[in-house]
Amino acid sequence: MITALAYSTIESIDRDAWNDCFPAELEDWDYYRAVEQARLPGFAWRYLALYEDGALIAAAVAFTTAYSLDTTLQGPVKRLSEQLRRWWPGLFDIRLYALGSPVAEQCHVGTARHVASERRGDLLRQVLSLARRDANQLGIGLLAVKDASHRDGQWLQVCQAAGLHSMPGLPSAELPINFGSMDAYLGTLGKSTRKDLRRTLRAPGPRIEWRRCVDGLLPRMMQLYDATLSRSDLTFERLPPDYFRQVLENLDERAACVLYWVGDELVAFNLLLLDEQRLVDKFFAHDLARTREHNLYVRSWLANVDYCIEHGIAIYACGQAGYATKLRLGCSFIGNTLLFRHRNRLLDNLLRVVKTFIRPDRSDPAMAAAISEAR
Repeated sequence: MITALAYSTIESIDRDAWNDCFPAELEDWDYYRAVEQARLPGFAWRYLALYEDGALIAAAVAFTTAYSLDTTLQGPVKRLSEQLRRWWPGLFDIRLYALGSPVAEQCHVGTARHVASERRGDLLRQVLSLARRDANQLGIGLLAVKDASHRDGQWLQVCQAAGLHSMPGLPSAELPINFGSMDAYLGTLGKSTRKDLRRTLRAPGPRIEWRRCVDGLLPRMMQLYDATLSRSDLTFERLPPDYFRQVLENLDERAACVLYWVGDELVAFNLLLLDEQRLVDKFFAHDLARTREHNLYVRSWLANVDYCIEHGIAIYACGQAGYATKLRLGCSFIGNTLLFRHRNRLLDNLLRVVKTFIRPDRSDPAMAAAISEAR
């Protein structure tokens, strides 16, 4: 007999049992515990677990928040929605229960390694049913799945069979590291891009420093973070200083902060998760004026690619933003789908109409190109 439970803290679930459901994941029990301890404003966490004979056999992360329907809008349409918000605060906000995480790119539902593969479909359905019951108990009508990866077709099929509506999510970019040198990587790119990158490599650059403790630097880092966030249209969450501290402390050698210095001034930083197989770019923050002078984003990109080559890391996972640049830099894209359904039929029908106007590919041609190229 299977027992389905939902918890408000991941500490209610055994660490090893959770990680057994998500083998080789960098965003594992330690990562989600760090996120929980960081206390992101506006979010509450849920951890869904299925047990059989006392053993954990399936698990998923979920969260609740007040979701802004205009989160994925960009450009003129985003500016219009911001103006409407000034006239009518809360116009686009709705309470949301979502499987996935605001600080992870994809929604993973894990099953224990000893569970037979033919059982996975049924377990996925039970996790989804548990999420709906948990949302109902919390008084939340809108259930969603944030960024179901196209690499997990079974999970997508289960969600769609349950009546959830779908729309394109932000694709995840990655660069397969299948070349043995920086020159070999540059040779895979277009002529103008290759020329620009070689020019950047020849010019004097900032000093690069890797750290796993940044306590004394957090005030300056948050200045860079807030400045970077203010320039982004795609803002879902604001990370507090404790997020960076907790991730670095809890993940030990699997997390690092790469610092970029001009003289004694910190001008950029890059939070990374990494192991022997993957380097995951979680966040890059920078001083815009210094970026123009030193081409900081491209320098961080080249530094990360060089690190992967040097250490034999096969995949550079590089996030869900800056699609025009990442297309030029040779990335491939993994499709993600956002799924949702409201238990109120009238509101559900209204959201189905609204989704045609808030699709992320409507206002960003580069994102539309990335979505069309996504696997």
